Amino acid sequence: MSQQLTAKVEVDLPAQPVLGQRRPGLRWLMLAVGLVLVLALPWFVYPPVAMDIAAWALFAISVDLLLGYTGLLSFGHAAFWGTSAYATGLIAIKSGLPFPVAVIGGAVVAMVIAIPTGYLAVRRTGIYFAMVTLAFAQMLYFIANQARDITGGENGLQGIPKTFFGIELVETEAFYFYYAAIPLILLGVFLAWRIVNSPFGRVLVAIRDNPSRARALGYDVERYKIMVFVLSAGLAGLAGGVFSISHGFASLQELIWTTSGKVVLITVLGGIGTLWGGPLGAAVVVLLEDQLASSGFNGIGIITGTIFVVIVLAFRHGIWGTARNGINAWMRGRRVKSGQGL
Repeated sequence: MSQQLTAKVEVDLPAQPVLGQRRPGLRWLMLAVGLVLVLALPWFVYPPVAMDIAAWALFAISVDLLLGYTGLLSFGHAAFWGTSAYATGLIAIKSGLPFPVAVIGGAVVAMVIAIPTGYLAVRRTGIYFAMVTLAFAQMLYFIANQARDITGGENGLQGIPKTFFGIELVETEAFYFYYAAIPLILLGVFLAWRIVNSPFGRVLVAIRDNPSRARALGYDVERYKIMVFVLSAGLAGLAGGVFSISHGFASLQELIWTTSGKVVLITVLGGIGTLWGGPLGAAVVVLLEDQLASSGFNGIGIITGTIFVVIVLAFRHGIWGTARNGINAWMRGRRVKSGQGL
């Protein structure tokens, strides 16, 4: 029976227009180019900024799993980014373990708190789902602010070490720390890619497009939503843990609602439902904020907000989504012309 249902979903789901989908060689080339850019980034960008881009990119991908592939808009994803930032910092400070262990521990904590949150949130849809996640994030913000003995309150959790098996260059130099931490980000990106390109991911798209039909096919829609919510929280936690280790502290800023808004902006800016859009949007926003802050400009939100409005109005599918659709249309045109030439 399950095989019949899976086959039915494979037939019924609309195809996602993905650049290189019919040309595996082009897809592998794109992946190779992306990996080269990731490895070369700290050579052209200040290494801490490069690490911020990577962390925010994974954070945006985690949101895209919900928004782009499941149709769930979360306004409280900072809860998992921030909780993991604090948990990672506490593990690193109290235990002295290498930071990759602390980061993974922080991601696990984020997934654990996502279970009750997801169980409550997925029973609602649309703006009600968004409000439930926002309320939960604000609750955690209040708890972190009050638990000063643990989190440092308004002063934040300071002095988070970059312990890495006693390798001094990694622990003291941001350039070498980037190459020690980037495998964690790439692991998260790989996990997101596997989720999207799996039968589980196909069911998520079915739920996004027509939840009633997916339910009629025999799939427990709420269960799938909870599962992707927890997985998304884990990826956000992985990114938040790397971010806190990179900066050496975790603050209330990681839990505030504006952080959730910023990652949604990055996701939409790059293009939802693409995976590539998150890293592109993160690079644009983080580099722009860094340049504006370096120049002494105080109205950073005005500039980023204006760019967001322009992108939404002029490029409905985001930067990467619009570019992908344009290239796909051009490639289809070439194929049509080649057929006519025959």
